[in-house]
Amino acid sequence: MAADKPAFRRILLKLSGEALMGDDAYGINTVMLGTIVAEIKAVVDLGVEMAIVIGGGNIFRGVAGTATGMDRATADYMGMLATVMNAMALSDAMRQAGLNARVQSALNIEQVIEPYIRGKAIRYLEEGKVVIFAAGTGNPFFTTDTAAALRGSEIGAEIVLKATKVDGIYSADPKKDKSATRFSKISFDDAIGRDLKVMDGTAFALCRDQKLPINVFSIFTPGALKRVVMGEDEGTLVHC
Repeated sequence: MAADKPAFRRILLKLSGEALMGDDAYGINTVMLGTIVAEIKAVVDLGVEMAIVIGGGNIFRGVAGTATGMDRATADYMGMLATVMNAMALSDAMRQAGLNARVQSALNIEQVIEPYIRGKAIRYLEEGKVVIFAAGTGNPFFTTDTAAALRGSEIGAEIVLKATKVDGIYSADPKKDKSATRFSKISFDDAIGRDLKVMDGTAFALCRDQKLPINVFSIFTPGALKRVVMGEDEGTLVHC
């Protein structure tokens, strides 16, 4: 029997920049953006407090800069600015959908976005506002996965929801191995032992150390986000 109330009170959603592209090669697809906002609204309407960390890969992928000779730190700062643009677009789409959102940046650009202040972020969540964290951790060499683990720990989130293109973690690549099976649940230690690439190592270790579970699910599956929040068997739960 499905639960009649959310399984979590406060969540951290990790949303990749690529999710905003839809079928486009780059940039922000307005149809896909609206679809994602509708999925988010369905959860917020349940009374769940939601914070979001967004990536910037649809605009600029920092690591790719090193392949063309660009200094890694410079490339990463450019990537952080890309996440700011995505956060602003997501916030505006939420406003149009009737959601109250606030964007906070780890980089100081106060003419555009307010800086990240943990106490204010928590207060916004308690007021029912969606908080979007931009610019990663504010430091080069750290991914937005790490930012999700960090911000999730700081705000007291009960779980990190990692939205991906696949509907969970599999025993092998399901595109290459038709016998691959999806894990409903898996422990941190087992995921490490199997060398499953759930998140980057720093983010994964932080979640494990803080006993902050991760649920990997597909943002492209209609209703998946809500089903995860309701505690249904959706995606893969990584736990202690």
